[in-house]
Amino acid sequence: MTPQQHPKTSYPASTYRLQIRRAFDLNAAADVVHYLRDLGADWVYLSPVLEAEADSDHGYDVVDHSRVDPARGGEVGLHTLADRAHLFGLGVLIDIVPNHMGVATPKRNSWWWDLLTHGRSSRYATAFDVDWEAGGGRIRIPVLGSDGSDALDDLEVVGDELHYFDNVYPIAPGTRVDGDTAADVHAKQHYELVFWKRADGELNYRRFFAVNTLAGIRVEEPWVFDESHAEIARWFRDGIADGLRVDHPDGLADPAGYLDRLRELTGGAHVLVEKILEGEEELPHDWATSGTTGYDALGEFDRVLVDPDGAERLGALDSELRSESGPFDWQEMIRGTKRSVADGILGSEINRLARLVTPEGAAPAPEIVDALAELTATFPVYRSYLPQGGEQLARAAAAAERARPELSEAIATVVAVLGDPAHPAARRFQQTSGMVMAKGVEDMAFYRYSRLVSLNEVGAEPSEFSLSPDRFHARQQHRLATQPFTMTTLSTHDTKRSADVRARIAVLAEVADEWAATLSRLRELAPLGDGPFENLLWQSIVGSWPASRERLHAYAEKASREAGTATTWTAPDEAFEGRMHDLVDSVFDDERVAKELGRFVDVVREAGWSNSLALALLQLTGPGSPDVYQGGELWDYSLVDPDNRREVDFGLRRLYLAAIQDGAVPEVDETGAAKLLLTKRALTLRRDRPELFTRYVPLPVFGDAAVNAVAIDRGGAIVVATRLPVGLAEAGGWRETVVHLPSGPRVDVLTGRRFEGSRLRLADLTETYPVALLVPAPDVESL
Repeated sequence: MTPQQHPKTSYPASTYRLQIRRAFDLNAAADVVHYLRDLGADWVYLSPVLEAEADSDHGYDVVDHSRVDPARGGEVGLHTLADRAHLFGLGVLIDIVPNHMGVATPKRNSWWWDLLTHGRSSRYATAFDVDWEAGGGRIRIPVLGSDGSDALDDLEVVGDELHYFDNVYPIAPGTRVDGDTAADVHAKQHYELVFWKRADGELNYRRFFAVNTLAGIRVEEPWVFDESHAEIARWFRDGIADGLRVDHPDGLADPAGYLDRLRELTGGAHVLVEKILEGEEELPHDWATSGTTGYDALGEFDRVLVDPDGAERLGALDSELRSESGPFDWQEMIRGTKRSVADGILGSEINRLARLVTPEGAAPAPEIVDALAELTATFPVYRSYLPQGGEQLARAAAAAERARPELSEAIATVVAVLGDPAHPAARRFQQTSGMVMAKGVEDMAFYRYSRLVSLNEVGAEPSEFSLSPDRFHARQQHRLATQPFTMTTLSTHDTKRSADVRARIAVLAEVADEWAATLSRLRELAPLGDGPFENLLWQSIVGSWPASRERLHAYAEKASREAGTATTWTAPDEAFEGRMHDLVDSVFDDERVAKELGRFVDVVREAGWSNSLALALLQLTGPGSPDVYQGGELWDYSLVDPDNRREVDFGLRRLYLAAIQDGAVPEVDETGAAKLLLTKRALTLRRDRPELFTRYVPLPVFGDAAVNAVAIDRGGAIVVATRLPVGLAEAGGWRETVVHLPSGPRVDVLTGRRFEGSRLRLADLTETYPVALLVPAPDVESL
């Protein structure tokens, strides 16, 4: 493929994410472009649009890279959307999925169907990441309901296909003769249908995490990259796309090499990567990318609004619920959850690593398997990118030896191999460690730790409870200096709780004693028998209230099974889940529970609104390119997927926006219209007056309530946000607290109020809203 020539890369001032699906296809998305322009968004940001599984509601299970999904608008729909976006001056950012393909319905994926038909002789044998030797020359498909002698009794031959209930597989040419039973035919195929539980330890193809129906592909192979990216190349050649978001680059064998090829293909367009950074970890500096998709920023915005004084009481409550007397150790918890994942659902990946570490022809020694699992459990970040990140392997080895001194020799043997960038095991370990981190932390530990569940979020560290304004400012200045065009976000299709849910839950840190008493009463009224999970569930209910019975039942089931302490996906505990669903029903059917819940929600509701507006303003005006997740311009009390992919009422949002454009200044109330006004004003200012956002200077605040303010000069635009609103109110408000800023007349673009002087009272600035966005007075007329 030849690179497309662009004179320079353009970067979005902001983006607005749309989830494209059958019920909201590309044509429907095109219909909201005018609204997005009026809202102030700079680019429209699309979820994956290539053809996916028929019932896909997210698009990450691509079955055909060669075309836009007809069920979601097809090529015509994409052209329509892009043309309309460009007509109104918006760019187009599209999510792509290079790591894996959907194989739930083999016949829909021509690559996978050919692989199953022809095995190693298939043209696509090198496209998928299969360990043929481990399967005796066959690829294992974990779909059978049992592993007994009758496991294949429900298999039948239908024409040139094998059918197992609704699952359909090809019969290789020349492998069926008269008189063969279905089992006889099956034995001659290049695939082996096996008991589904064998996937944990015996699967021989790489997946996306532990999802058997998402098979990893090898884009490091030049022809695989070319064929899987031909349609993507056309988007840039034809002027359809302006940028890309790359899903899960940590699954790739060579992320840096992949991004280099993508830069060539797009002509150096704006590319973002869905990369989770841990702690002080930096994005590799040699990656051809503008930055991440913003999970690192999300955790910072959340924590500057959390009261540090709540850490001790909420931590003690979590420990009490676990019947632990000493301080909780987050690192020890995640070492355990990661290890259970390495020994369990990702055991097949650990076993494959062990085969690579072991000399050819020999069986892996148990201690080698053990050492590899322990290293993935202690690995401090998602993955390394050797030779970069070698120090992370050393840290993991030291931690593993401390935890398991009897494995010291095996760990040393394994580390010697894993530290060699040229060794196949080293490359595969790097692909595997991120899987273990994601499943062990995001999808297990995040559902077990209940201190303050708003902190249990993708890309964040729950052990970091809060950030002082000074530390928050330092991190924003670092982002501006190192990644000025990276994305920032508050809610995504992957967040465990939306920004507004987290903003309300954050208030618990200010009313920790009251929450402990409330939880005690709720546990008495609706007992479950799992203290930490009850804490997590009740915090989530408070944060998302009001929510429907159906939504809360679905959330409780997913959260409890992900936690895996009392029930699991593969072995549900009917008694526990029965009590859990009774708890959810009590919210609606038991007047005592409903009253107690309602009382506490009343305690935190208005403070939650204040936090929500502060979150939104800090993100929308902060360094980087802010993304608004669909519908998030109004209050959005969504929980984990699929709850966060519900239909958005754009008609209602148009009505509110029209009123705002006519001069309405809505109150802060349950409608959320005040948040839409803030979003509109901030996005428009970012897009139309970029020169007002060229620096980041913390502004000094003086007075009794100085700790309750975050104030910033962004280069002309002045940002003021309230933090810890409960404590502020209890102390008597702002009183004479003032912010110092450069002199000159200014106007708050949120309210239209004019301010003079260089010492402004916070009480005056926040009279209407708990936030303010000031610009030099002459500039407001253009907004």
